[in-house]
Amino acid sequence: MAFTIRINGAAHSVDVDGEMPLLWVLRDELDLKGSKYGCGAGLCGACTVHVNGAPTRSCLLPISAVGDAQVTTIEGMSAQPVGRRLQEVWQALDVPQCGYCQAGQIMAAANLLTHTPRPTDADIDNAMAGNVCRCATYNRIRQAIKHVAETE
Repeated sequence: MAFTIRINGAAHSVDVDGEMPLLWVLRDELDLKGSKYGCGAGLCGACTVHVNGAPTRSCLLPISAVGDAQVTTIEGMSAQPVGRRLQEVWQALDVPQCGYCQAGQIMAAANLLTHTPRPTDADIDNAMAGNVCRCATYNRIRQAIKHVAETE
């Protein structure tokens, strides 16, 4: 079935089964490889994208449910001031170790800072809960979020 979806501000047409998860449309059909497959059950956060501004696990969202929503992936984050700043600080502070989960981490952090520009530790804990980092760079992730909040 044919679907037209808006990804990072551009319309894309794909002809796929309506039950195909958005993650696979992004990776396999549109060659947007930043969102990662981690668990396939929405538990790890590696596949997180924003759908109409809300963090969403793309491994669980069928393409048929996207409709005319605006989808932002990690590839589109640099077009947003908070996303661009997070990416700069992530690199400057050397946050990632293996880097596999970091796109999802940045997507969650961008949502947090968009809605809570000066987050407390509890705010950060709540916003980042469910985003698993197998390398345990949680302290560096927190440091990067705080740095962006303090310098914006």
